[in-house]
Amino acid sequence: MALDYTIIGSRLKQARVKSGLTQEDLAEKLNVSIAFLSRIECGKYKINLKRLNQMCGFLGVDEAYILSGSSTDFSNYLAEDLYRLLNNCPPDKLKLIYNVAKTIIET
Repeated sequence: MALDYTIIGSRLKQARVKSGLTQEDLAEKLNVSIAFLSRIECGKYKINLKRLNQMCGFLGVDEAYILSGSSTDFSNYLAEDLYRLLNNCPPDKLKLIYNVAKTIIET
């Protein structure tokens, strides 16, 4: 699976904005230029894992979320993915999935 650095950058930007930091604030904490941070957020720079870990630490966000869009930090982390999966499922397969899930839960 190839990484989409545009999506990764977008998630990092969302996390930065949510944390109330400007690009200037975060760039200063990371000891990088604002232009460098901007290129990461735009997906024009392939961020390495060390820098990703550092950024996630300052932003208080899970690396798994930044990379994949899902996180195991909360108890219902699969709900969104499951909803998307089921929402695109044909009706005949949806009934089968329902019956299997019901059987598993009831036993």
